[in-house]
Amino acid sequence: MNLELKRTPEPRASRIFILLCVAGCGAGSHPAPAPPCDQGCQDGVALLGARTMMKLAYNTVVQGQNVGPQDGTTPCLPSGSTHGSVHVFGTATVNAVQGSSFVMLSYDFQNCLYSSPPDPMADQNFSVTLTGLVTEQGTLAVQPSSTTALAIQSDSLSLTGTVYDPPVDYAASDCVLAVNQNGNAVAGTFCDRAAGFTF
Repeated sequence: MNLELKRTPEPRASRIFILLCVAGCGAGSHPAPAPPCDQGCQDGVALLGARTMMKLAYNTVVQGQNVGPQDGTTPCLPSGSTHGSVHVFGTATVNAVQGSSFVMLSYDFQNCLYSSPPDPMADQNFSVTLTGLVTEQGTLAVQPSSTTALAIQSDSLSLTGTVYDPPVDYAASDCVLAVNQNGNAVAGTFCDRAAGFTF
């Protein structure tokens, strides 16, 4: 003996609800595309790349060394010299009371490549190669009680690669750099254009 199950018709409201759920489940909310990155935006991201490379070079060559004269060279990426190098030299002293370091350093970048880790903020993404001599003078905060205050300059700096997300091709050759860092803000001029960024 076969038993047949009779399907009871679903109410119209239930069918509409199911259709709406199926249609909406895969849609989800999509983040708005990043706004276009104009010249000022591109310069700011490129300078963020340069400043990040300076910090990495400082952490590799200077941090943990005795105070006074500094002189060292490091590959730009741990994988080796194929990504260029940077020579850091000058002096660095410590003021333990203020929780800060006073630096007069030069960074001689030779085809130094660095790519940022992917970041959801479009203006935090870059992959740039840096060539040129950059000087850094002023105070580096070591403790929260101190504030970073630096003058960063170069008579001839070249930056090439991509900036932003989605990536935008970027090239600046033999440009004069003159910026100041106060806390997390960097501002000044690059290639005779106003440029800056905030960490």
